[in-house]
Amino acid sequence: MFRSSSDYVDSYYAASSRHLQSIRPSLQESLDVDVCVVGAGFFGLYSALELAKAGKRVLVVEASRVGWGASGRNGGQMIIGFPCGMQRLKGAMGQERAKRMFDASREAVADIRGIMADHAIDCDLVQGHLEVAVLQRRVADLTDWIEECVDEWGYDKLQLIEKKDLGGYVNSPRFQAGIVDPEGCHIHPLKYVLGLARAVKSQGVRIFEQSKVDSYVEKSSHIEVNVGPHVVRCHQLVLATNAYVDKLDPKLASRTLPVGTFIGVTAPLGEALARSLIPHNHAVYDNQFILEYFRMTADHRLLFGGKCTYLGGTPVNLQQAMKRNIVRVFPQLADVEMDYAWGGHIDITMRRMPDWGQRDGRVFWAQGFCGHGLVPTRVAAKVITDKILARSDELDWFAPIVNPAFPGGEAVGGLMQAVGMTYYRARDFV
Repeated sequence: MFRSSSDYVDSYYAASSRHLQSIRPSLQESLDVDVCVVGAGFFGLYSALELAKAGKRVLVVEASRVGWGASGRNGGQMIIGFPCGMQRLKGAMGQERAKRMFDASREAVADIRGIMADHAIDCDLVQGHLEVAVLQRRVADLTDWIEECVDEWGYDKLQLIEKKDLGGYVNSPRFQAGIVDPEGCHIHPLKYVLGLARAVKSQGVRIFEQSKVDSYVEKSSHIEVNVGPHVVRCHQLVLATNAYVDKLDPKLASRTLPVGTFIGVTAPLGEALARSLIPHNHAVYDNQFILEYFRMTADHRLLFGGKCTYLGGTPVNLQQAMKRNIVRVFPQLADVEMDYAWGGHIDITMRRMPDWGQRDGRVFWAQGFCGHGLVPTRVAAKVITDKILARSDELDWFAPIVNPAFPGGEAVGGLMQAVGMTYYRARDFV
C-alpha cells in the first residue's frame, strides 16, 4: 500500500511543479462548519468549490498533501464517458438518464477548462486524444463505439483513422486503427490540482494538510469528524478518500480494491523526435483490457503508463520495466534514457461501476473511478453537491447500482482480481 507521507512521490509531476507547491498548515483547533470534505484530490476540491460558491461554510482536511494520491499522479488524460462503459450505465439507470450522464461528462470537460481560464491555472493543456486498437479483431470495437456514440448518445465528433493513415497520428507499428476524439484533452494533473486548490481557497475555504481523519461519529444534530485531538463539527460530510478510505469507513472500503498502477517518463526527446512519434500531440491509449496509455509532456518527454499490481508492491527495477513497454510501442526509443518512474493507487469496483451515494442526507461519497477519474470526478462533484444544495436528485439515479463487497477484503480481493487479470491479459494476446 502506498502510505500517506508529508511529501509528494518522486515523479515528473512533482519535479516540474515545485514552484507551485506550498505547505499548508495542519488542523490545530476544533471548528464548526456546514460541510467537511475529507480528501484534497479532484473530487474533494471540486465539491468544496461548488459548495463554497453556493455560500456554504466548507473545510477540507487532507491526510497528506493536496493532490498527493491519484489526482496528482495519473496519466493526465481527460476522456468523456465512464470507465464501466455507457451500456452498463444504461442498464443500471435507463437510456434517458445514461444519456444525461454522458452529456454531463462532456459538460465536465468544458467546466474544467472554464476553471482553468477563470483561475489562470497553467497546466499544459493540450486538446485531442486518440484511442487505438492493438489487435485487428478489436478494430470492430472502435467502429462500434463510433456508431453507438452517434445513435445513442448524440455525439458525432469521433473520427476513425485506418491503418494506412495511422502513422500520421502515432508512429508505431503496433496499432491497427484508431479513433480521434477532438473533445478529449491532456494536462499536467498535479499543476492542475494545485491550481484547483488555489481556486477553492479563493472562495474562502480552508484546506488543512497533514490532517488525517481518525473517525467520524453521526450525532443527532451534527457529525463529529475526529482529527487527532481536534473535532470538526459539521452538518454534512463528503468522503473524497477513494483508494485511501481504509478504516475510516469499512463498508465503503469493502466495495473498492486499491490497485497499484505505474508510469514512466523518458529524458527529453527534443521537439522534432517527439512530434515524429505523435504528430498531433494527442494523448493516446489502447483498447486492450490491460491497457497502456502515453503522451508527450510540455518539455517533449514521453510519459507512458499501464502496468498494474493487485497484490501490493512495486515491480523490480520499475524504470527498466517501463522502458521495455515503451520500446515495444516505439522501437525507435531503444537508446533513450528513463528519468522517472512512480506508482500509486486507483480504486476499482468489482464491475467497474461508479459507487456514488449518500446516507440519510448527511454523509456523501463518490468512489470507484477505476483509473478514469479526471472527468468523472467533476461529474460526481456536481451531482453530489447539487443533492446537498437541493438543486437536483441526479444522485438518486445511482442508487440502483449495486457494487458488491470484495470477498475476504483487500488480500483475497486482490488475489481474485490478479487471477482475473491473468485471464484477460491472455485474451489481449490471442
